[in-house]
Amino acid sequence: MFISYFWANLSKKMTNNITNLFKIKYPIVQGGMIWNSGWRLASAVSNCGGLGLLGAGSMYPDVLKEHIKKCKLATDKPFGVNLPMLYPDIDQHIKTIIEEKIPVVFTSAGNPKTWTETLKKEGIIVVHVVSSAKFALKSQEAGVDAVVAEGFEAGGHNGREETTTFCLIPDVKRKIEIPLIAAGGIGTGRQILAAMVLGADGVQIGSRFAATFESSSHDLFKQEIVKAEEGATVLTLKELAPVRLIKNSFYEEIQNAYSNCATKEDLINLLGRARAKRGMFEGDLINGEIEIGQVSSLIDDVKSVKSVFEEFVNEIHNFNFDFKI
Repeated sequence: MFISYFWANLSKKMTNNITNLFKIKYPIVQGGMIWNSGWRLASAVSNCGGLGLLGAGSMYPDVLKEHIKKCKLATDKPFGVNLPMLYPDIDQHIKTIIEEKIPVVFTSAGNPKTWTETLKKEGIIVVHVVSSAKFALKSQEAGVDAVVAEGFEAGGHNGREETTTFCLIPDVKRKIEIPLIAAGGIGTGRQILAAMVLGADGVQIGSRFAATFESSSHDLFKQEIVKAEEGATVLTLKELAPVRLIKNSFYEEIQNAYSNCATKEDLINLLGRARAKRGMFEGDLINGEIEIGQVSSLIDDVKSVKSVFEEFVNEIHNFNFDFKI
């Protein structure tokens, strides 16, 4: 019964590495998902005791600044910004983050050395997202405060290694000394517990929070998450940047392109611009890129962030583990 005892004490404001680092109640971080993670979602997660993140990857500099200001009005709790380094306007985003005194930044899709020192000089906590133990070590060497190890199950842009969370977390845990956050395929209380048993100090959750009222994505996209069943998602476009998405007409176009021996340039032209925006933000379920994780098959409804947290905590507290050797 150690697990239930551990969480019961943690939820009474006992702390661990992650709650101490971010000054939050629960070691739960909301994924900074493009087209989902606006100020409403980030502030709601922070108000419930987790760490909300604004998804800067889908925001122009002025839009990010607006979301930061609105988030500050909606919560007095810590929140952060997720910064994928493959997107444009990074210099301006960094300037905004420093000017607005954002306490936490999650970087991804790039070299952690690029901005870590700049941010840490401003007193900002830096966390880098990785998909392998190799890059977790490089992130630690770069001076980040923690890493998110994201397994193959995760939605959106993913690692090329295709290592599952169940294998990735214990491997990273034994090789690094800084706090470890597990991501990929986590959307229930039991999965949170499983990640922490494997060695994680906390979890980052995306898909479950994408299917909430507060998510900034389109309602049609949220309903597509609810409808998703086992096998509905696939990892593709590895030649560009591997992405997990729901199979639809756009995905069939990708498959046809591969069948016709498409070059990298062909795939770039097929992808075009704003595919993810069309799918997740505008609700084009035919021609859009509908990014979501494998855990979507476990999501049966759209609900409030508060209800999601209550579900997590109740499931963990009620979990009965009786294993005897």
